[in-house]
This record gives sequence, structure tokens and C-alpha cells, in this order.
Amino acid sequence: MARVLVLFAHPRTDRSVANTALMAAARAMDGVTFADLYAEYPDFDIDIDREQQRLRESDILVFQHPVYWYSSPALLKEWLDLVFEHGFAYGSEGTALAGKPLLQVATCGTARAAYKKRGKYENELRTLFSPFEQTANFCGMRYLAPFGVFSAEDAAEEKRLDGIVADYRRLLTALRDGTLDLEKAAAAPLLNDVLDEVIAPEPATL
Repeated sequence: MARVLVLFAHPRTDRSVANTALMAAARAMDGVTFADLYAEYPDFDIDIDREQQRLRESDILVFQHPVYWYSSPALLKEWLDLVFEHGFAYGSEGTALAGKPLLQVATCGTARAAYKKRGKYENELRTLFSPFEQTANFCGMRYLAPFGVFSAEDAAEEKRLDGIVADYRRLLTALRDGTLDLEKAAAAPLLNDVLDEVIAPEPATL
């Protein structure tokens, strides 16, 4: 069983029903370590040694966050700047992250149609996250297609939230149990569209 580390970055969780539900699902899972970065580092004083040890003890890294100005909230970027340092994440001796998958789970305020080449933002979500993908590649990690939660603020009212949480739980379970096709997951533009293709079906019970 792989060890999954979920790093959650949201400065106002009290305003996000979707992230609260996703957070509860991840926290309840065996084999998943959940860390709320804004709760742990409200002053941005990140304990680099502690965070690097968390990464050493994990096999898979998940960033869960809302989309802020086509990227992530500031604390996650600060975390990356400080924790992914030379000699740890890159460089001749910086191999601590080599081979580890990285997945972004992002809540978006607008509909999926906005994240198209001809949509409002003129880019796919994965394209907007290219700095994260390049960082992962530079550190020898395996970047997986992002999992997007679109029109997140309306998900509960539109009765989509339970299905989204169930898909998130399926995804974390597959990562943990090694039943996710990493090659297909890395090649897809968006993980939402290929979940049934990349997650191995559960064996039939007699």
C-alpha cells in the first residue's frame, strides 16, 4: 500500500463547502496523511525539515487547493519555494522526490467550459498549471493530469458534490492501492474525463 500525502492549501476553508467535503473524505482514509497548510502555518513560517521528512515518508504527493488567479493560493507556492530546495528535490544529490507521482486536485469557481482553448480563459486547466508540471518534471517526479472540481460553489446546491467526493475517494484509493494506470493518468488533459479508464475495476465477488 502506497503512502499518500495530501497537502491542502486554502486560506478560507469556512467559505468553501466543496473543499470542506473533499477534506473530510481525505482525512477519513487509511493510508492517507492529510495536512492543512494554512492551519499549520498561518504566519507562513514553514518548517522545512518537517516538510521534507513528510515527503520522504510518502510515496505520492497530492496538492488540494482552489484556483487563485490561474494558480494556487500563496502559501502553497511559498511551500514549494522553500521545501523543494537544492540537494533535496533537485541537483546531483537531490533525489528525494524522484519517481513520485504528483496530482493536483483543484476547485474552480467557473464551469468546465471556461477552461478550454476557446473558452473564457483560453487554456485547459493543465496548461494553466504548467509551472507545477515543469517543477515536478525538473525534480524527477511523475506529474498526473489534474482533477478539477468545476463550478465548485454550486456543486452542493446542484447535487453534484456527493459524486465529486466519491470520485475523489476513488482516486485516492487507486493511488494508495496501486490500481491507477499512471501512464494513462499522466497523458490525459484532465483526470475527470478518464477516471473509469485509469482506475482498475474492483474484482468481482463470488
